[in-house]
Amino acid sequence: MQTESQLAAFVRGFDARDLPTEAACITRRVVLAAVGTGIAGAAEDGIGPLRDLLLSRGGTAQARALVFGDRLPAAAAAQLNGTMCRALDYCDAMAPGIHIGSSVVPAAFAAAELAGGCSGAELLTAMAVGCEVGARFNLSESMYDGFDPTGVAIVFAATATASRVLRLDETQTLHALGLAFNRCGGSFQSNIDGTLAVRVIQGWVAQTGIDCAQMALHGISGPTRFLEGVYGYPHLYGRDRLDPTQMVAGLGDEWRLDQMVFKKYPSCGVTQALTELTLELVDTLDLTPHRVRRIEVRLPPYSHKLVGHPFRIGTNPRVDAQFSARYCVANAIVRRASKLAHFRPEQVGDAEVNALIERVEVIADPALDVRGHTAVDVALTTSDGRTVLRQLDIAPGFPGNGLSDVQQIARFEDCVAYAAQPLPRRQVDAFLGGVEALESLDDARRLIDLLILPQRLQPA
Repeated sequence: MQTESQLAAFVRGFDARDLPTEAACITRRVVLAAVGTGIAGAAEDGIGPLRDLLLSRGGTAQARALVFGDRLPAAAAAQLNGTMCRALDYCDAMAPGIHIGSSVVPAAFAAAELAGGCSGAELLTAMAVGCEVGARFNLSESMYDGFDPTGVAIVFAATATASRVLRLDETQTLHALGLAFNRCGGSFQSNIDGTLAVRVIQGWVAQTGIDCAQMALHGISGPTRFLEGVYGYPHLYGRDRLDPTQMVAGLGDEWRLDQMVFKKYPSCGVTQALTELTLELVDTLDLTPHRVRRIEVRLPPYSHKLVGHPFRIGTNPRVDAQFSARYCVANAIVRRASKLAHFRPEQVGDAEVNALIERVEVIADPALDVRGHTAVDVALTTSDGRTVLRQLDIAPGFPGNGLSDVQQIARFEDCVAYAAQPLPRRQVDAFLGGVEALESLDDARRLIDLLILPQRLQPA
């Protein structure tokens, strides 16, 4: 069986009863991370205009927007929800940069509504399968070489999830994944330039999942040799260094989604370790801005390209700050924490933080590559001339240094508390309970009911 057929068979045929406990646990955490960020991100820049645009286009009411409850075509609902779920960059991720849940969860929710309902067990399995597919399409830093990893790899994850929920057969699933292959794209320049395209790409990917599944369901074909073909994914994106047989090896038995990352701090994944080290210095030295003469941060070259550039405030200050090592260090010292509120535009422009940024230097150091994707050295020179060095290879929230269950819930609660339009506490508690008992839920659409403001909730 060719690799593409093996992939389609896994997506369609994996038995929900065989889902490992750990894979189910990780998938539930993905749901909390994506949904929490979406609730908090509903009022962020770009969401209102996108919502207005999608509503103005009209179309068949098939699925709902989170928080707002707007009824939209399923692809549009997935797009809006996916964009919201990435708006604060506090969702799950995987090195070297894919964001999976913020497209997989919106695609799953939209597909469940489009299908007229879906059991909780099947929804959980579809999302786990989708996350696993995304993990297997993930590439190395050198293979991406500037492509946005989410735009390249996660179109397959969202499409796999939607295809399963919509009950496509294996042949239709194969074609849906082939169609998704032709939608790979996106550039990390969006992040470096501090644009809203970062979150828009996430929404596009969720939309693509629904579009490709629907098209395949209606008989539209896609390339069926998107892995083994001469112009397939391993050639175009894997730089001819990707073995397609390894992408499907052990499907259903070996789960690579265990490499999922859940951020401790609301900024880019490669800023997690340096934020952790900076806060450690703040705590152990009772560090204040006036005691800092200079801070030198050393990052692997790939990370440096993403967050090591000089800090400038453009038209989207939150994105500028989220993807700036200098800002993250200065913010941690001035505010002695790193919270969602610290990345609000008015906070990003704070004079004390920006004055300290001038004393932060960020250096690309190839020697750190051997220590891992999140390796960082932070060297502080104090005002009295003392130098203190801190080093960390595995950032908090990354495999090998994961967050506890308590920290996972705390992340979700931080998002709920930050939301401009907070959901009632009873709905939040019911949602948390529903996620925990997802396998026993007869209709997963009940979860979506709990994520909409009461005044906007309409009968399904």
